[in-house]
Amino acid sequence: QVQLVESGGGLVQAGGSLRLSCVVSGSFFNTYGVGWYRQAPGKQRDMVAFLTSGGSTTYIDSVKGRFTISRDNAKKTVYLQMNNLKPEDTAVYYCYARGVWGQGTLVTVSS
Repeated sequence: QVQLVESGGGLVQAGGSLRLSCVVSGSFFNTYGVGWYRQAPGKQRDMVAFLTSGGSTTYIDSVKGRFTISRDNAKKTVYLQMNNLKPEDTAVYYCYARGVWGQGTLVTVSS
């Protein structure tokens, strides 16, 4: 069974950077896609970035050019590098794989 544990959230000023990590337990990590989603207070959970097992990526328009999703199959870890952060990026960020969600990590961007 897949389990996901995120880390790397925190408080950062606008224009700053953070890198989120998601360690994935379970087998065959390199055979399935993984994604990062976020949920701001009072809003629905939306996909931010997704990375297929073949290496294709998808990003929402608001983060293109600022965020990068990547994976290290040997470490069973998914990353989300977030640069030039904006206050509207403030949310709880969740890792997702094979129908399973992580517990979330809070990212707060101050203006």
